[in-house]
Amino acid sequence: MPFIATNPATGQVIAEYAAHSPAEIDARLERAAAAFRAWRATSHEERRTLMTRAAELLEGEIPAVAELMTSEMGKTFAAAKGEASKCALTMRYFAEHTEAYLEPESIVTRGRRSGVRFDPVGPILAIMPWNFPLWQIVRFGIPTIMAGNVVVLKHAPNVPGSALYIEDLFRRAGFPEGVMTNVFAEVEDVPAIIGDDRIAGVTLTGSERAGRSVAALAGQHLKKCVLELGGSDPFIVGAHADLDLTVPHAVTARIQNNGQACIAAKRFIVVRERSEEFLSRFAAAMSDVTTGDPMDPATALGPIVSRAQRDLLDAQVSSSVAAGAVVHAGGAALAGEGYFYPATVLSHVPSGTRAITEELFGPVAVVHVAEDLDDAIAYGNATPWGLGGSIWSTDDAEIDRAIAGLDVGVVFANAIVASMPELPFGGTKNSGFGRELSAFGVREFTNVKSYFVA
Repeated sequence: MPFIATNPATGQVIAEYAAHSPAEIDARLERAAAAFRAWRATSHEERRTLMTRAAELLEGEIPAVAELMTSEMGKTFAAAKGEASKCALTMRYFAEHTEAYLEPESIVTRGRRSGVRFDPVGPILAIMPWNFPLWQIVRFGIPTIMAGNVVVLKHAPNVPGSALYIEDLFRRAGFPEGVMTNVFAEVEDVPAIIGDDRIAGVTLTGSERAGRSVAALAGQHLKKCVLELGGSDPFIVGAHADLDLTVPHAVTARIQNNGQACIAAKRFIVVRERSEEFLSRFAAAMSDVTTGDPMDPATALGPIVSRAQRDLLDAQVSSSVAAGAVVHAGGAALAGEGYFYPATVLSHVPSGTRAITEELFGPVAVVHVAEDLDDAIAYGNATPWGLGGSIWSTDDAEIDRAIAGLDVGVVFANAIVASMPELPFGGTKNSGFGRELSAFGVREFTNVKSYFVA
């Protein structure tokens, strides 16, 4: 099967690449293994110089790479430029900070010297999704490479241009061949790659179903894995929320990346005393969202990534409405070319319907009324997922109760949930395990090696 990039704004095929043969995959794995043997011995200074050069190159190419991402998956051009800028910033961050994160730690024992080292483990297979074609690779790959490992990238088949770009970027920055290796591998090729002795670990960002499969394969071969899976993030509006701040951010939190982000707010949980005003203002603001050509600066919401994904979202909404959900904005796929779906707000959604039990990967918000903050937190936790969540309040006591009470990996207060290089990122429950970014992400694929000198 070829790797095909289709522009979701027009439905037109823009690029097509053949899948790699078993022999080509084997050669690329061998290249990565050879690169690791040399790369692990490089100094922090050498790694820092090369990574800084990669950041410089990317910064000079932001408009071009942004247009590539927009054409392949439909995010707005403005969002794509922001993604590319964030990638360059993250490259610079880990170029600067990784040496300190990997500094051996001394521990007092009965020995003369003892402590812990953090040593690289080898080539890491990265199975990446389409929704952030560059950032997903950078978020995992930069800390991992700076730790002395190398990356074998199996990207989503609908963003092949982005996969080739990141491989070429590392090559042009001067990294040894094989430090970042792209593999156009079919799904049926993945088990053999995970089981290959040259692969030391695997990371996946994707669906819960894919995560279970990869975790089972990694466990079968006794290899470390990190999983960042789905989410149904709660956006909790407390009694002391400033709605002038909260409502515009609620819109952005739902429509960011055309609503196709694991950490996008999906369940808007509002305490009863603020619910009527919030719902009225939120629905009006969502109705005003401009949907259209993602290259147009006036567009706030671009297309869904594919016809199949758009039709799935439409079915999730329509079945929930048929069961009794109330539509306050949007609610049906848009006619015409491309895979567009409007910003949508639902309330009174019955439990057990698809808008409650399934992740909505598109610009559809579900509003739920809670009796008080404790009820809101309990409802926020009443899901199999636990990726992120936010609390909107001017009261520190409310904020702290939500931070402590939410069973998620990331909590933001009065700000949209985001990933940033300084903080560890990852989820709990069915949203996966392991961490990316920060010192935790740097050390995730290292051998924590104790040493003792008598």
